[in-house]
Amino acid sequence: MPSLFLLTFIGLFIFYLRTLAIINCFAFVISRKFTLYQRIILYRKFTADYIFNGYEILSAPSVLITDSSGVIIDLVNTKEAGDGIEELNGIISPGFVNAHCHLELSHLKGRIPENTGLVDFVQQVMTGRSKGNEQQFKAMEEADRKMYQSGIVAVGDICNSMDSIAVKQSSKILWHNFIEVSGFVGEVANSRLAAMKLVFEQFKSELPSHPATLSPHAPYSVSKNLFHLLNENTAGQLITIHNQECAAEDQLYLAKEGGFLSLYKNFGIDITSFEPTGKSSFQSWLPYFDKQQSILSVHNTFTNESDLDFLSKFSENQQSLFSHCICINANQYIEKKTPPIQMLMNSNCNIAIGTDSLASNHQLNILEELKTIQLSSNLDIPLSTLLQWATFNGAKALQLDSLVGSFEKGKKPGIVLIENSQSHQLNQESSAKRIV
Repeated sequence: MPSLFLLTFIGLFIFYLRTLAIINCFAFVISRKFTLYQRIILYRKFTADYIFNGYEILSAPSVLITDSSGVIIDLVNTKEAGDGIEELNGIISPGFVNAHCHLELSHLKGRIPENTGLVDFVQQVMTGRSKGNEQQFKAMEEADRKMYQSGIVAVGDICNSMDSIAVKQSSKILWHNFIEVSGFVGEVANSRLAAMKLVFEQFKSELPSHPATLSPHAPYSVSKNLFHLLNENTAGQLITIHNQECAAEDQLYLAKEGGFLSLYKNFGIDITSFEPTGKSSFQSWLPYFDKQQSILSVHNTFTNESDLDFLSKFSENQQSLFSHCICINANQYIEKKTPPIQMLMNSNCNIAIGTDSLASNHQLNILEELKTIQLSSNLDIPLSTLLQWATFNGAKALQLDSLVGSFEKGKKPGIVLIENSQSHQLNQESSAKRIV
């Protein structure tokens, strides 16, 4: 007969085995349920007629996989994607990048007539802009909301004050804030820079997750002294500048002539110390920035071949990126002009897309900019090229390409659905909306 001790030991051992089996079975069930939860809840899968990945429109049927927050997990062949795929009609694209905007001027929508020319337009903006009132705040909020809904994920925004900080603190968009410095009289260069440095510090303090840099306004509003100071204060950083938006800008630097002379007179700006360079404005301001700044040149409406040749030679000693931003709807609104897009393409420039402000545009919508380029410029530009300008190129120009601009693992670029395009061509009915 087995002893009582042996029977007790056997009983305890059997109880241990049963308990272990129950625990393993429970763990297996939990694991299966957690895996199923991951598949159903934590991951989303998207496919459409076509997928643009930031560089090209994919030819093979593909599925985009993201986590619940929109971070890209993978882009795989349809056969490898499994089930639970959301099927969409149209073209899936990464979120758009608006490389040039003035959110502060949103309250001026419809207040400045079209086709006034830049000189008159600038004067109306200077006299019509308001500072920090409720109307301006609501207009900025509405502009931010519409940009987000239309698929914009990042914006290069011009800031002349701290007015937009409150809107950006609750915005779902990623902002690069260009703190704009101006002053055409050399004697005020130090005080102008000091004032805008205070604005810059406020942006850094209150919007720490959004990059900010100092930048010159335009060649017609920045003195030689101020250009030198900005060069010293922006070494190795990203800057932007309004460039050759009208013919008068070149006339000013070539011979101290043109429409800006009346602007200075009207605002009591003494330009007796200004000496023309005998060169285009582009070839006059670019040499000031020789400390490896990355430069986003905006508008470029009157840029010519000699300017691009000058840029090529200047860039031989620079290791940073130079980008050209096209704001075609604003150029047509103000000057009835179209930028030299084909020339920029032929020179392999990094082209990005901007909207400018609601003072000079009817909407802040990147797809509308692409539609105007395709439908009004008489250029046969592939849709994949246009979309690259609006996504990856813009992200690269703003130094945000590690975060947005393309469907690559780890990025959170947003997902936009472009509807009503035919044979990879946009038309008047084409539209874009945010999916993620």
